[in-house]
Amino acid sequence: MNPVTPTFNCQDEAERSEGLAAAQTAISSKQCVVIPTDTVYGIAADAFSPQAVATLLAAKGRSRKMPPPVLIPRPQTMDGLAVDISEDARRLADTFWPGGLTLIFHAQPSLTWDLGETKGTVALRMPDDRIALDLLALTGPLAVSSANRTGRPAAQTAEEAFAQLGESVEVYLEAGARDAGTSAVPSTIVDCTSTPLRVVREGTFSLEQLREVVPGILGLGEELPEQQTEAEGPEDGGAEPLPQDGTARA
Repeated sequence: MNPVTPTFNCQDEAERSEGLAAAQTAISSKQCVVIPTDTVYGIAADAFSPQAVATLLAAKGRSRKMPPPVLIPRPQTMDGLAVDISEDARRLADTFWPGGLTLIFHAQPSLTWDLGETKGTVALRMPDDRIALDLLALTGPLAVSSANRTGRPAAQTAEEAFAQLGESVEVYLEAGARDAGTSAVPSTIVDCTSTPLRVVREGTFSLEQLREVVPGILGLGEELPEQQTEAEGPEDGGAEPLPQDGTARA
């Protein structure tokens, strides 16, 4: 790696504390950092800073049509970022967070953020990684996408991330290689903006696992039976799910 770009070995306790502090400073300065997550390494920026999010998208070579999901430190953070959170959505979060489940909600309209062309929605996830959660506890919600140039393989180490992102990132946190077998599977994405909830991308958690918690959830491409549609009619939230690509796994 380039010696002028700070890299911290978070497997060393002292260096881990120093790295988290450096990453917090970078985030507060509207810079991007690379962090480990439970899937792949991610590039992270302050979710409430349009400048920081624009820097993240530019580093990846990604347009505003592909807004990043937002990682949060605890399930309770949902209420500050989203509205119309159903009990079914809360049950999914309580069961599968921290972990590979992304939930799409209507964004809190009072928030002054700009994640891209989200059509009024936000995709939230609580990662199952101690370093990521410790940083989120210091910074608050972070816009995070996989640490790679769009269309290239997702980074399994901070060094691999540096090879693609270079000095567009202020701080790199290294915590060892991710499990390639695990990280090859992206998070499952569930649209929680309408009733019933609907899977829009299959991934870490299967439809069968989700239905153990929310029996009525619709699978990918499934529709309500015609008679139920006519009698009850799913509520149309008027928002489309956030665009996702196969590399947005963080």
